[in-house]
Amino acid sequence: MGETPSQALYTRPFLLLCLSHALFAGSFNMMIPELPSYLSSLGGAEHKGLIIALFTITAGVSRPFSGKLADTVGRLPVMYVGTFACVICSLLYPQLAFVSGFLALRFFHGFSTGFKPTGTSAYVADIVPDGRRGEAMGTLGICLSLGASSSPPLGSWLVKHYDINAMFYASAIFAVLSMLILMGLTETLREKQPFKLSLLKVGRHDVFDPLAIPAAIVMIFCYISYGVILTLVPDLSDQLGVENRGTFFTIFTLASVSTRFSAGKISDRLGRVPVLKASAILIAIAMLTFAVADSKNMLYLASTLFGLGNGIFSPAINAWTVDLGDPGRKGRALATMYISLEIAIGGGALVAGWFAGHLAGVFYFAALASMLGWVYLTFRKKR
Repeated sequence: MGETPSQALYTRPFLLLCLSHALFAGSFNMMIPELPSYLSSLGGAEHKGLIIALFTITAGVSRPFSGKLADTVGRLPVMYVGTFACVICSLLYPQLAFVSGFLALRFFHGFSTGFKPTGTSAYVADIVPDGRRGEAMGTLGICLSLGASSSPPLGSWLVKHYDINAMFYASAIFAVLSMLILMGLTETLREKQPFKLSLLKVGRHDVFDPLAIPAAIVMIFCYISYGVILTLVPDLSDQLGVENRGTFFTIFTLASVSTRFSAGKISDRLGRVPVLKASAILIAIAMLTFAVADSKNMLYLASTLFGLGNGIFSPAINAWTVDLGDPGRKGRALATMYISLEIAIGGGALVAGWFAGHLAGVFYFAALASMLGWVYLTFRKKR
């Protein structure tokens, strides 16, 4: 039997959104492996921890605004703001080639991930069947992962064969293409409001959806590891003799892709919590492997394990957030979860930057945090 229109998942809007999301992920992930050495070349080696932390601070601060605007002005305008921020910042990196200018751009670049993923997730929740939400989030995550995995090696190749500015301009092109694809979509928010400055006034009830707090707590515990690896793995790759710093991201993301689709479908059948508990354990094991990695092969094994754990975690946490949240305010629930994501990544990056001389200890810390996520999922009281 074929799917009825209400059951269909792989529609034209969904596929266009997936393509746009892949290009968006490629835009800002392209430069991550090269930024630590670039900042060092500018004389700011001691500020490596801020590369990710500043980005995530702005992303986190902007989440309440993007969530509120997604639920009032519309999903598409929020996505446009995010992709446009990527375009502008990527074009400005070559012009502000000094430490303070670079750090300022990292701060403003965070608006991109503060807006685009919130609008995208809310749009997906609008157009997919409720019973296939985990599968949809898994598929969307696969597309994001494909963009994230293919772009870092490309960025490193451009730096090696041309220069760092070629990578920045390529990043801008990816973001422009992502924005152009959005023009083929129609707005899904039924009761839109025209934009007005009063919508930027964010109150306590706009910042957090209390119903989504459990998902936010789990996100913080399990995603500290992501901030750690974004900060430390490029240097670890250099220490272990990996020629292309983007190799880790490719391995990690391909492993993530291999589990996202099936993990999303399994979470639709068995529930979100069992899947999240399995991913927390796998992420902890990956962090322990990073801590003892003393060869390329060990680094690749750790990358694979982390990719598998992340691929299981992401679609389940996204779907769980929508499940838990207020059905009439999906943007706010997703913003709550994404704020915790930025707190986790930024916090992990800061810890990694402060204790960069103690690599193993930082990875052990990340493993412990992930296991605390498992403890919370196991013993939390359901309301």
